[in-house]
Amino acid sequence: MKLVIAVIQDQDSNRLSNALMKQNFRATKLASTGGFLRSGNTTFLIGVDDQDVSKVLDIIRDNCRAREQMVTPVSPLGGNADTYIPYPVEVEVGGATVFVLPIEEYHHF
Repeated sequence: MKLVIAVIQDQDSNRLSNALMKQNFRATKLASTGGFLRSGNTTFLIGVDDQDVSKVLDIIRDNCRAREQMVTPVSPLGGNADTYIPYPVEVEVGGATVFVLPIEEYHHF
């Protein structure tokens, strides 16, 4: 058994959730925040058999794409203003950060 932990952008959450359900994979969704933009993310916890890991990774890859987005950086309150950029910049957002961990037991009651 493996535990797949996928941290994705909120925009991709419903699409990924629906794709996983269509393929009969169960997932627990957790709201999370982090990264450079301190924006909303969703973390999926997915318990799968070893032989299904590549299938789950394919589903994540197909439904969580990186894209360019214009953002205005947050002002550095009390921080170093030397590196602050006061105008919008284009950054890459989205995609997925995925961890695959071995688990000893998995129970569903």
